[in-house]
Amino acid sequence: MPYRIALLLTIVFIVPLGYFVRFSSIFPDWFSDIFGSIAYQILFIALVQFCFPKWSIAKTAIGVFLFSCVIEFLQLWKLPFLQAIRATLPGRLILGNTFLWSDFPPYAVGNLAGWFLIRKLRKLSRG
Repeated sequence: MPYRIALLLTIVFIVPLGYFVRFSSIFPDWFSDIFGSIAYQILFIALVQFCFPKWSIAKTAIGVFLFSCVIEFLQLWKLPFLQAIRATLPGRLILGNTFLWSDFPPYAVGNLAGWFLIRKLRKLSRG
């Protein structure tokens, strides 16, 4: 299977899974937060690799992790333009609302899982 098709299938699978885990009331809040964050990290790595398939997967994972950390720290600032973005559903999903130190370990785990998964997809697509 071509690499970009495998990435697209990963994205198509992880988006509903991430939303289900994050917003379903059947899971405890801590579970939803941790596994939702892990799913989002995998999604972003797959999305960047889909757009730039020749980029290093390791550098992509590191870049996604750093970007996520910056977004997390931006939650400390309540600037009017950021608040206006957060008032929308896409803005809230991307920028979040509340800074939590406890979000960083799931980001790291998600990036390691994403790096491993996407690396396997690339190897399998090369035969």
